[in-house]
Formats: sequence, structure tokens, C-alpha cells
Amino acid sequence: MKVISAALIEELVARAGTQTRRRTNHNVHETPADPIQRMFVAAKRDSYFRPHRHPTKWEFAIVICGRFDVLTFADDGRVTERLALGIGAPAVAFEMPANTWHSWLPLTDDAVFLEVKAGPYDPATAAEFAPWSPAEGGPAATAFAERLRRAQVSDDLTR
Repeated sequence: MKVISAALIEELVARAGTQTRRRTNHNVHETPADPIQRMFVAAKRDSYFRPHRHPTKWEFAIVICGRFDVLTFADDGRVTERLALGIGAPAVAFEMPANTWHSWLPLTDDAVFLEVKAGPYDPATAAEFAPWSPAEGGPAATAFAERLRRAQVSDDLTR
């Protein structure tokens, strides 16, 4: 039996603060070939999750501590939904259909979610990044992340 302890979650939160991407994950599945991928993702408030989609795979996620907003987007970069998840939010989990543009916004420094997706994991096809969003790591990403934080439904993020 695999046990996910409170100590492991605390360790993930601490480790996220030491990472350049300001997040880290703990895989529950054994290998990338597993038919169901399961992982805990811990993120700090300033982590940028570049908008992306999984072209052929659904995604299920449940927030286990902290708070996130999840934004979904139309193909043209307009925000279609902003969902609050976690402690004190109206929802704690969602299932996202395949081929849906989305991004996570950590709202607290102790934010952790469990993500479940169909496997196997293939890094070449696992995610497609939105062409209207900047890659992680540069000044454009920092500015874009701030725009994501302020974005509301129907906002156009390509401008």
C-alpha cells in the first residue's frame, strides 16, 4: 500500500519553494508507461503554469490544501471560465475534458493538488502549449502571469 502522509505533503510544499519553477511534484504511479498517471503537485503563489491542453487526454484534479484558480480558454486566448478551488472555495475538484486550454493559478504558498490523467506519459505529446502564451522563465512570462491573475471571463489575453 502506498501512503501519502501529511509529512510528504509538507515536504513537497517546502521543496516547491526551492525550485526555479516554484513547484514540484510527487508521482504515485510507478513509471511513465502506467495506464493511469497520478501525481501530487505543490506550487508556490508565484509559480507560472503556462496555458496548455492535453490533446487526447482528460484530466481529473482535486485540491488537497491551499487555494488555486483554474482558468480555461478558447482557442483565440479568451478566458472562458475561472474556477476557484480549495480551502474556502465553492469547489475542490474538477474533471477537464481532453483538448481544453487551461492554466493553474496558485493563490497561496501551500497549494497542493492531486492530478490524475490517462497514461502512458509521452513528453512529446503530453501537452501542447498555447501559442498566445509566453514560455516559462522569461520577463514576458512574469508579465503574462500577472495578467492571468487579473483575468476575468471574456478577457482576451492575446492583447
